[in-house]
Order: sequence, then structure tokens, then C-alpha cells
Amino acid sequence: MKKVILIGATASLLAACASVPQRSEQVEQARAEIETLAQQPLAQQAAARDLDAARAALQQAEAAEQQKAPPDVVDHLGYLAMRHAQAGEARVSEARARQEVARGQEERNRILLEARTRDAQNAQAQALNAQAQAQNAQAQAQSAQAQAENSRAQAEIAKDQALAAQQQLADTQKQLADLQAKKTDRGMVLTLGDVLFDTGQATLKPGADLVLGRLSTFLSANPQTRIMIEGHTDSRGTDEYNQALSQRRAQAVADALTARGVPADSLRTLGRGKAYPVASNDTPEGRQQNRRVEIIFSDPSGQFVQGAT
Repeated sequence: MKKVILIGATASLLAACASVPQRSEQVEQARAEIETLAQQPLAQQAAARDLDAARAALQQAEAAEQQKAPPDVVDHLGYLAMRHAQAGEARVSEARARQEVARGQEERNRILLEARTRDAQNAQAQALNAQAQAQNAQAQAQSAQAQAENSRAQAEIAKDQALAAQQQLADTQKQLADLQAKKTDRGMVLTLGDVLFDTGQATLKPGADLVLGRLSTFLSANPQTRIMIEGHTDSRGTDEYNQALSQRRAQAVADALTARGVPADSLRTLGRGKAYPVASNDTPEGRQQNRRVEIIFSDPSGQFVQGAT
């Protein structure tokens, strides 16, 4: 009798353990990232959409975890939540930097105002002790001096703005170089080989996550940049088949980026079919080079090079 009771208790314990869902490390990391973002003072002002998207993705991941979905599904949802949270943190950092620049500009204006006020007071004291003709000449000199100071201040501001624009352009070019984008007559172009897709398919393989994650991070950090996504195929198959396949592959990349928080209105897709090979279609190696997706980047202001399309 005791043996039967012991066996029943053991079975109950094993059933209870089996009912507890496994915890996903990816979901835990996403939860921590979201908590960090939510505690940022500028989170609601600068990254509300990212925070909401991260929480929604985390809720889906937790629901999948409770429903004992496959671990890769849970991890993927947790990864999406973490990427939204990281994008939000980037926006918060950008907003904080803008505030710092604004405060610096206000301090600069205050110092300039104090300097001009002191100069005006000194000039007034001198004018009271001088003759009318000297006072008039001094007033003219002071006016010229104020104009010169104003010109110098404007020149300094323009110089600072030019330096900031140059630095932004240099940073953007470096980030594109890190993505292995190359400069062409159509602008900066990033080529994604057919290793991202199975042969004849338009569904992205898991190996695409790394490069698409880096690309979405770059676009989140440079919200004015727009991209054109072009799909290309080799020469095997009909024109209609290759045209449709190239369009589906370009759209698959676009969908993956929007899922990572990239605004859809900053993306454009275009299927090129087999019309623009970069190598000979007579060899397997050449055909592999022709099966590709190309990402064409605009400049930091969102403008494409003339003839980019």
C-alpha cells in the first residue's frame, strides 16, 4: 500500500514539473531592456511607439511561453521585443543629446547677452563724460562694434552647424562602411547574397537576422535615411517567374525591417528579375552572384542620387 502511494506521489510531482513552462533567456533579456527603457525620463516623449511595440511583442512572447510554444518561436518574439526596446533607447539617447545641445546654445546666448550688456553700460558711462560730438562718434563706434560681434556670433554658429553636419555625414558613411555597403554611382549600396533565401524561395532564413538587425539599428539611428530594396535573380526560369520572385524577395526584406521597427514609409521595394546581372549566368558561381538583394541608401536628408532607380 505504501509503495502505491509513493508511486502516485512521484507521478503527481513529475506532472506538476512538466506543467511549468520553460523560461526563455531571450524573453528575460527583453523584459530587462523594456524596464530600462520605461525608466528613462524621456521614454514617453521620444520613444513611446517603440516602448508600446516592445511591450506588445513581450506580451506575445510571454503568451507563447505560457502556451508552451516551440522555444525558437518564443525566442524570436522575445528578440523582437528586445530590438524594439533597444531602438527606443537609441531614440531616447538622441533626444537627450538634442536637449544638451539646446542647453549649450542657451548658455552661449546668455553669455553673449551679458557681454553686450556690459559693453553697452561702459559705453554709456563714457558718453556721459564726453562732449556731444564725442558721444555721437562713440555711439556710432559702439553700433559698429555690436554689429561686428553679432556677425562673429553668427559666423561661429554657422561654423558649429557646418561642423555638426560634416560629423553627421562622416558618422553615417562610417556606419554604412561597417555594414559593408559600397559607394557606387547610385549612392551607397549594400548587397545581400542569396544565402538569405532557400533556392527558389522568398522566405528569409534565420541567418538573415544578424545583417537585418544591424541594418534596422542603422536606420533607427538615422531616421532621415530612406532605402530602396531591389530583388535580382539569375537567368534560369521565365521572365514572369523571375520578376515575381525578385519582387517577393525584396518585399520579404522590407517586411523583416518593418517588423524590427523601421517605418514602412522609409522603404521602397522593386523587383528587377534577371535583367541586371553582375556576373555571367553560364556558371554556378556567376548565377549565385546574380541572385541577390541590393539595398540602396539615400543621403542623410532622405534624397537619392539622381538615376538611383
